[in-house]
Amino acid sequence: MSAEKAHRYQDLCFIMDMDGVIYSGNMLIPGAREFIEKLRRLGNKFLFLTNNSRQTPRDLSTKLERMGIQVAKERIFTSAIATAMFMDRQKPRGTAYVIGDAGLYEALHQVGYQITEFNPDYVVMGETSSYSLEMIEKAINFITSGARFLATNPDPIGPKELGIVPATGALTAPIEVATGRKPYFIGKPNPLMMRTALQKLDSHSENTVMIGDRMETDVVAGIEAGLETILVLTGVTSREELKNYSYQPDRVCASISEVWP
Repeated sequence: MSAEKAHRYQDLCFIMDMDGVIYSGNMLIPGAREFIEKLRRLGNKFLFLTNNSRQTPRDLSTKLERMGIQVAKERIFTSAIATAMFMDRQKPRGTAYVIGDAGLYEALHQVGYQITEFNPDYVVMGETSSYSLEMIEKAINFITSGARFLATNPDPIGPKELGIVPATGALTAPIEVATGRKPYFIGKPNPLMMRTALQKLDSHSENTVMIGDRMETDVVAGIEAGLETILVLTGVTSREELKNYSYQPDRVCASISEVWP
């Protein structure tokens, strides 16, 4: 990076994914702590923007703290929170049948939503390890009876220490096939989530950088929102896979340690 570009970065805001950028599973990625410390030292505003809907911001803040990074939960914006905000705007204090974990339940409760299995306004799908045929059947019946279908994010897979696990985009598939209806995905790359992130930072697209490890969500979301985009190779995307995409990030870095030398 040129000295001129490094100097320009001092005036920018940063939006970052978490898993694959800051940590991988339960392992901190080398250079991540130093990068966050540099942003703090120089006064750069930053926000973590994650499609993870399973954990609450407090959970994720605690996870970072265990890894040696102090980040307030207010600096973490999840797809579950974005989904709850969208539902609150569309139908305040409505009802929902939820397939998901604590992060999604808490976000919905905070906006006054009632979780129910009786004639819900919405069926909402998030990441979860509790997934059964009974849940799928209930979701199908509610949707065919008129409930609107939402999902926190379109990611088909997520990383895990020993490989990959099906994520929200995969879990919605049987419901889509049975009902013939696709969910409205709220998380990245939906511009709604990126616009809300910029509002939280009180920033504009021309003054903000998006750092992520997924081309289909992080990079395309940044491009469509007009942000500078940086792909790091510590997550799900390899350098060899870049040729498969018709769009490209502004920069490719081996890890977050190379973003700002």
